[in-house]
Amino acid sequence: MAGKAVVVTDSTFEAEVLKATSPVLVDFWATWCGPCRMVGPVVEELATEYEGKVKVCKLDVDENGQTAGKFGITAVPTLMIFKDGVMAQRVVGVRPKKELKGLLDEQLKG
Repeated sequence: MAGKAVVVTDSTFEAEVLKATSPVLVDFWATWCGPCRMVGPVVEELATEYEGKVKVCKLDVDENGQTAGKFGITAVPTLMIFKDGVMAQRVVGVRPKKELKGLLDEQLKG
């Protein structure tokens, strides 16, 4: 996948997300999901804009059911922000970039 977002899997989620030293935005998505394709470019833009401040990851729920199940993903896209290994924010569905930036900025302040 092109871009700055890191693709994570069931086997890499803990190391890449839960043990990260910076806040992490995770895009839980699926290839068949139309709204996911709408959010994808926004997630990539955020990965570029927040490079060095926020880690941005993508997890395909169909290929990584263990992690999706652990976090109760029942609809995609679901975006979660993790801080210090704990989920701090969760939004489901397509959201405007401005709203997502606000959530990320909030985590960077605290």
